[in-house]
Amino acid sequence: MSTHAEILVPGKAGEGPALILSAPISFWGGVDAKSGRIADVRHPECGQCISGKVLFLPGTIGSSSASAVLMELVHAGHAPAALVLHEPDAILLLGLIVAREMGWQTPVAVKLPREAFSAFKGRHVRVDADGEISVSD
Repeated sequence: MSTHAEILVPGKAGEGPALILSAPISFWGGVDAKSGRIADVRHPECGQCISGKVLFLPGTIGSSSASAVLMELVHAGHAPAALVLHEPDAILLLGLIVAREMGWQTPVAVKLPREAFSAFKGRHVRVDADGEISVSD
């Protein structure tokens, strides 16, 4: 199974277990930049680690600091393997753009309709640099 997604921010292809968040998340205060763990106790996936996962985001919440948190995750080696968003989030994606400008290797970020996320639940997923998303298990 594979599908093609729109590239939002070019980056390195990535693969890993799919982590499909069931609710939007705030990266500022919601994700620990030192470990990649979801730290927001109110989030349904609290305690899960986004590091090395293909992260499917149904949305983000608030803060303009989300880009800084994502940039810190990239720098610390705790970023997701790839990001799959159902709609662009300019503030969050700015973190990838700045990290790339700093010379750090960044994961690819793509756009895929939210209703397509469930097809990847529980699967090992690969997101190629050209936006091709495939199941690799």
